[in-house]
Amino acid sequence: MVGRKFVVVTGGVFSSLGKGIFTSSLGKLLQAKGYKVVPVKFDGYLNVDAGTMNPFRHGEVFVLDDGTECDMDLGNYERFLGITMNWWNNPTGGKIFQLVLNKERRGEYLGRDVQFIPHVTEEIKNWIKKVGDDFDADIVLVEVGGTVGDIENSYFIEAMRQLRAEVGQNNLIFIHLTYVPEPSSVGEQKTKPTQHSVRMLQSMGIQPDIIVARSERPITDKVKKKIALYCNVPEDHVISDHNLETIYQVPFLLEEQGLHKLVLDHLGLEDRDQDMSEWRRLVNNILNPDHEVTIAIVGKYTDVRDAYASVKEALIHSGAWEKARVKIKWVEASDYDDKDIAPALEGVDGIIVPGGFGARGAEGKIRAIRYARENDIPFLGLCFGFQLAVVEFARSVCGMENANTTEIEPDTPYPVIDILPEQREIDRLGGTMRLGAYPAKLKPGSLVHKLYGKQIVYERHRHRYEVNPEYIQDLEAGGLIFSGRSPDGKLMEFLEIPGRRYFVATQAHPELKSRLESPAPLFLGLVRAALGRDPEKFKPESS
Repeated sequence: MVGRKFVVVTGGVFSSLGKGIFTSSLGKLLQAKGYKVVPVKFDGYLNVDAGTMNPFRHGEVFVLDDGTECDMDLGNYERFLGITMNWWNNPTGGKIFQLVLNKERRGEYLGRDVQFIPHVTEEIKNWIKKVGDDFDADIVLVEVGGTVGDIENSYFIEAMRQLRAEVGQNNLIFIHLTYVPEPSSVGEQKTKPTQHSVRMLQSMGIQPDIIVARSERPITDKVKKKIALYCNVPEDHVISDHNLETIYQVPFLLEEQGLHKLVLDHLGLEDRDQDMSEWRRLVNNILNPDHEVTIAIVGKYTDVRDAYASVKEALIHSGAWEKARVKIKWVEASDYDDKDIAPALEGVDGIIVPGGFGARGAEGKIRAIRYARENDIPFLGLCFGFQLAVVEFARSVCGMENANTTEIEPDTPYPVIDILPEQREIDRLGGTMRLGAYPAKLKPGSLVHKLYGKQIVYERHRHRYEVNPEYIQDLEAGGLIFSGRSPDGKLMEFLEIPGRRYFVATQAHPELKSRLESPAPLFLGLVRAALGRDPEKFKPESS
């Protein structure tokens, strides 16, 4: 192989078309061919990262091992490619401008006026090259967030144009993902939005080598011919990316149309044999399940399902291993802050209370946890769900009336969840957050120890508050077991209640490390319990 290769994916017509899923799927195919692939996702917003963004506006904030709070598409990359990424895999407008301005303040531009070209574009190109070097990648996949024509990404697209001129035509390929609508009033697929999108890209000095058409159903031969004619690409370089039952089918859809061959041929790479039999087996389990269970997700962002994207995917992964369709029942916790939640949970096979910040919906979540505990419904608490499980147990079992977390009630008589003393003096927003992967030591013989099959586990965190050490002894005397702690024993990481079919919670976010080929053990345990199976009996390797 001669030199490193680059694949740049742009988007047209409107955002949220599925560039992340497409890029991840293409990466999966190239990875299956034996090439080392690393993705980079550019986001045009001027935030340094996604950490302070509201889930209602941005969807899920994904967290990496190194504590980076980033775009949810990085979750797709990790789930499809099985790699662990870091801060550098998600350049943002904020990060790049911060880098440029810091250099300017240090006098590194030798007295010149700092401009988009060459200074900003040079930093972008160097950034992309650095990621390739750091991961020793054969192929760097670059996803340009947003839509062609946005001011926010125009300078990044210009940098990619320059990069192709530097590395050579045969070392970088441009793929443009666009939308082909099919208005019900017309009854046929329309190509004009795609034509306009491609012309805008061409006006920026880029001729896409491949056009991928997102659509409700497969694009017709007529539409494919029309796109090829007006957008200046060969007909076999127009790829249909239509809706499927599961996103995990997309690699096979692209493979059937020979996309990987087009890419490898352009880049001068060998088309090797591949083995995706395990991925195919699991996808077949998703499409043809033998069983079905219903899991309630009791959250506070249920109007924006992307806020719980990783939770949904972790359930799909576990269902695939158990050959079960996992139906999700969304329950808006804030609707039950002051009324009985039992009618909303009647008939569900399991309950998840996920993470979240703030008082809204907290009492509704506590009601759901109590319902699960008292009715022996398999339960999994995540982050805030872990904290509220402690609150519920303190109130209902240990007699600590009005126990609470000080995040919600600073003057609670029983602050069972609190900011620890060493965190109180940190006043920078985010400074008190525990972010990224942390180790936990599991209690031998506990359920979580059996689920993970190891004593030390690393899961990702995103939270400020902790179990108050002053109440641990009383809580355990009441029957709650803290089955996982930080290695120094100071921080509570996992809890469970013996004698229940499945009552487990963790301060971490195990959903962030779940993969189709390696589901998160706590989610697999929940699904097995919801199916009436012994959650301990089957444990795939945890990622």
